[in-house]
Amino acid sequence: MIVGRPRVFVSRRIPDEGLRVVLDGCDASVWPDELPPPRVELLRAVEGCDGILTLLTDRVDAELLDRVGPQLRVVSNFAVGFDNIDIPEATRRGIPVGNTPGVLTETTADLAFALLMAAARRIAEGDRYVRADRWRTWGPLLLLGPDVHGATLGIVGFGRIGQAMARRAQGFGMTVLYHDVASLPPEVGASMGATPVGIDELFERSDFVSLHVNLTPETHHLVNADRLSRMKSNAIVVNTSRGAVVDQAALHAALRDGVIGGAALDVTDPEPMRADDPLLTLENCLVVPHIASASRATRAKMAEMAAANLLAGIRGERLPTCVNPEVYGSSGAGG
Repeated sequence: MIVGRPRVFVSRRIPDEGLRVVLDGCDASVWPDELPPPRVELLRAVEGCDGILTLLTDRVDAELLDRVGPQLRVVSNFAVGFDNIDIPEATRRGIPVGNTPGVLTETTADLAFALLMAAARRIAEGDRYVRADRWRTWGPLLLLGPDVHGATLGIVGFGRIGQAMARRAQGFGMTVLYHDVASLPPEVGASMGATPVGIDELFERSDFVSLHVNLTPETHHLVNADRLSRMKSNAIVVNTSRGAVVDQAALHAALRDGVIGGAALDVTDPEPMRADDPLLTLENCLVVPHIASASRATRAKMAEMAAANLLAGIRGERLPTCVNPEVYGSSGAGG
């Protein structure tokens, strides 16, 4: 039983649509800086809290859970992914963990397709070309790239975001291949004109490969030197999943040596990417700072969902979107 207003820590300022709710219902401490709290500050800030609202930049492990204390009722993650949280450890302690699934599907697919088109048509290169005062005339060989319409798109991971990519590809008359570890009903792909294939065949046949998988031991460096070597020499890799899904050293070598045509990354390993990273020396590699869900409407909805999970957990209610629902069958879970 919580006496008085519950104590919570919010590890970064989130949109007001969710933050107001948290501030109204809790004794909330909000980390004020743009950068995430250093580890020592994070550990200090969570001590004695009834709930914590975290971001992907905050590692929630046994050490942190020990520092919070046994009164902790919920961890609410402001993200769809939760690889920053030791889920088995939270589950063992009976602590429900929430995330924000579903809401960013279309927004992430928008960004992934934008990256695909920008890499194909060399948009960032063209912008740099103009700003460097190199534009002298129209030229028949200037900044040539592959067509998007009619090309073959390979989608690795055919969940909600992967399927949203397939729907966008239909509008460009693309041939869509997909690979997923789950066995999906044939009608799922058929409704979008998408064909299931083995992962090696997908890399060999695709003009564009778009990655939409969770980061797991099995998907770590899924895109490696061998898979890159199977791709067409003008093919482009797009990653909006997690940085470590791609072996960046192998990607750098493939881009540098012309093994593939280009890459467009929303996520890197590590994040943030340092300005002296070798990939940033290559004109055929486009990198943006993990902005796939960065639309005003989507981030506002994520804030609402994260706040709803936080408050439900504090009240001892089932989280609306719970990563580890098995805690509700454990003694002491949920209040």
